Amino acid sequence: MPDVALSGKVALVTGSSRGIGASIACRLAKSGVKIGVNYNTNQDAAEQVVANIVASGGEAFAVAGDVSQEDSAQAVVKQATERWGQIDILVNNAGITRDRLLLRMTLEDWDQVLDVDLRSAFLCTKFVMPQLIKRRQGRVINISSVVGIGGNPGQANYAAAKAGLIGFTKAVAREVASRNVTVNAVAPGFIDTGGMVGQMTEEARQQILSRIPLGRFGSGDEVAEVVAFLCGKGGDYITGQVLTIDGGLIA
Repeated sequence: MPDVALSGKVALVTGSSRGIGASIACRLAKSGVKIGVNYNTNQDAAEQVVANIVASGGEAFAVAGDVSQEDSAQAVVKQATERWGQIDILVNNAGITRDRLLLRMTLEDWDQVLDVDLRSAFLCTKFVMPQLIKRRQGRVINISSVVGIGGNPGQANYAAAKAGLIGFTKAVAREVASRNVTVNAVAPGFIDTGGMVGQMTEEARQQILSRIPLGRFGSGDEVAEVVAFLCGKGGDYITGQVLTIDGGLIA
């Protein structure tokens, strides 16, 4: 059912052809938000997300681009803006992993993750922000991770990028609060979207589950519900915050 506070708004969701990003795109669309489904390489998956949204009565289109690169990120923002005249919500979700222990991690492993997971958020936020400030309203949601709060062996690059997103969130939130633009971060824990969690051995799954007080993995839909809350009326007085969605993992 469309949300009165969100109906007719426009959102750009980076890296939304699959996983958490796809869940966020579909959930916002259910509230009446028009969605720019950004992808870098998987056009078929992005078009399927668009098709699912349209089939449910929503509006969406796929916009290609590597948002870790300045020219490409600017072009993605421009396409999404021109499609519906403006962007009201930016969800910086694009991310990758290149897991290795520090002593085996290459400079390429480090740079790729920092570029996609952190630099892309800087670029897209920078290019979207002028129109949010001009209209004195808007939402920016950065998808971080509990790994950015507590660390994780073999993920020094990912942890650094996701921790950087938290610092970025807090700094930008302070910069634009006077213009009625909110900036928040969401930090998921182990979310079962068929990616990393789906590739674990049963032994590894059980070890992790034993550390989660709620005793189960989260879902992409549960992350999407929190993003939708922050984008809607409930998020009016929330900015500069980090909401963890982890079943109590780091409690």
